Amino acid sequence: MTFNIGSQQGNINNVAGNQTIHGGQHGEFTTATDPRAMLGLLSSELDRLGLAPHVARQVNGEVASLRAELDSPSPDRTTMAQRLVQIVSLVTTAGAVVTAGGALAGALSSFAGWLGPIGDSVLHAIAR
Repeated sequence: MTFNIGSQQGNINNVAGNQTIHGGQHGEFTTATDPRAMLGLLSSELDRLGLAPHVARQVNGEVASLRAELDSPSPDRTTMAQRLVQIVSLVTTAGAVVTAGGALAGALSSFAGWLGPIGDSVLHAIAR
């Protein structure tokens, strides 16, 4: 069986066969078109993880670099994508889970979308 599914938003379950959900299903979908707003959301979600101090310093360094890149006259989207992939790597190595549909993954995915095709590397990092 093959599924060819395009872009989707919201609570979506792609199921081959039967699915039963008890207790309801809820989701939160946030969009931001302003990269500074996306960075603020990402930063807030990262702070909520309660990372170990040495990991938090590294993650905050990457966030600061993203902020500096956004403040430049011509942000380098490739560099920004690399920094986002590094954030995903640091967070997952520290034991935090970046789940599709979670708020952190949503913030990262929004940023990846803003980056355009270069952001695909971020989406692949989340999917690992």
